[in-house]
Amino acid sequence: MARDTSDDTPITSTTELIADLERGCKPESHFRIGTEHEKFPFFKADNSPVPYHGEHSISALLHGMKDKLGWDAIMDGENIIGLAEPNGMGAISLEPGGQFELSGAPVKTLHETCRESNQHLAVLRGVAEPMGIGFLGVGGSPKWSLDETPRMPKSRYEIMTRYMPKVGTQGLDMMYRTCTIQVNIDFSSEADMRRKMALSQKLQPLSTALFASSPFTEGKPNGLLSWRGDIWRDTDNNRSGLLDFAFEANFGFERYVEWALDVPMYFIVRNGRYHDCTHITFRQFMDGALKDEVEAWQPTMGDWTNHLSTLFPDVRLKRFLEMRGADGGTWRRICALPSFWVGLLYDSTAMSDAEALTKDWSIADIHKLRNDVPSLALKAEIGGRSLLDVAPDVIAIARKGLQARGNRNSDGRDESVFLMTLDEILAKKATFAEDLLALYHGRWNGSVDPLFSEFQY
Repeated sequence: MARDTSDDTPITSTTELIADLERGCKPESHFRIGTEHEKFPFFKADNSPVPYHGEHSISALLHGMKDKLGWDAIMDGENIIGLAEPNGMGAISLEPGGQFELSGAPVKTLHETCRESNQHLAVLRGVAEPMGIGFLGVGGSPKWSLDETPRMPKSRYEIMTRYMPKVGTQGLDMMYRTCTIQVNIDFSSEADMRRKMALSQKLQPLSTALFASSPFTEGKPNGLLSWRGDIWRDTDNNRSGLLDFAFEANFGFERYVEWALDVPMYFIVRNGRYHDCTHITFRQFMDGALKDEVEAWQPTMGDWTNHLSTLFPDVRLKRFLEMRGADGGTWRRICALPSFWVGLLYDSTAMSDAEALTKDWSIADIHKLRNDVPSLALKAEIGGRSLLDVAPDVIAIARKGLQARGNRNSDGRDESVFLMTLDEILAKKATFAEDLLALYHGRWNGSVDPLFSEFQY
């Protein structure tokens, strides 16, 4: 989740909110890739969760990373809750249950984003290993109950924890027991944003299927392949899921703003204090709903930016588009996820080919697919075809898109090399989640503990 910002520029009309999103438009030559990945910290001695406080803890990890990197501390009161690269080129943040997140710098090539993730993990291991701490990349916490999971001292999370049970059955699981890999994608115009939003919403369930890695809950199979995908089906449907209106021919920045204005808020920050605003929408906030509750009640652009960061659709619009459908995964999957989306969305021929492939998929079809994927993964069907049949076509399009970009590493290999992980899934006809279940029922003898040692970063 994003770092909360403070921009005191007053908001006087919705026109300013639309213009704020429009400022994301940039020439294709300026397109960048921003990769984010989360992982679960655990103690190697007994696979138990790492608390926030203590000599060997989440806070100690952050202080250690600060010393190694020289990044600026992000504080919530007296607690360190993240780090920011001084020039805005990346950040480290904490999810509610201690999930450790790298929000990568905006870089030009997939070679750079993969190198960045590897460097981050290397530095992190250097800090964590003397504390006996390891990190696991899967989509859902495989062992710990909600009560066993630590809670990070971030004010926004206290508000969300109180609010989530009021609006869905799985919001606390989303907060405390899931991890993801995301990529942020640029757009050149409102029309380009519209195309990318529609196409990526259609293909987000395929991403969920390909990256499914959360088949365990509290030490046992949960009957799903992407528990995380299922969790998002009932977290807070006012602010998450598929946005049907984004498929409309005239969809644009204004329509997204109008939707966002009517989603309940979480908070505003004034003088370092978080005020619970879950009882009002942003539109009501702009109409003066907090006039009698908060002294400096007038809405600011910082409030708007924070509000946008608390909306959770499968594809989120800011000054870029966030691809939000994938489970967390092993280090190779950190590179595979952005390669999938960059190949499809950063080459015009590839994007047109993917649009043609999915043109007959109705909104109802996509909703059904999204609902089926958590349990069926690549066996889910759309348009009379299983995703196991559709995926090779989509990945072939992504591969051509990456090859057309022509970005080669020092060995002369282009960015399509990062799709090999997905090729392996299709060759085996089994997701990572299915591999894990086979191990659980085989040589792991009904235990999830080997997962921590065999698949840690």
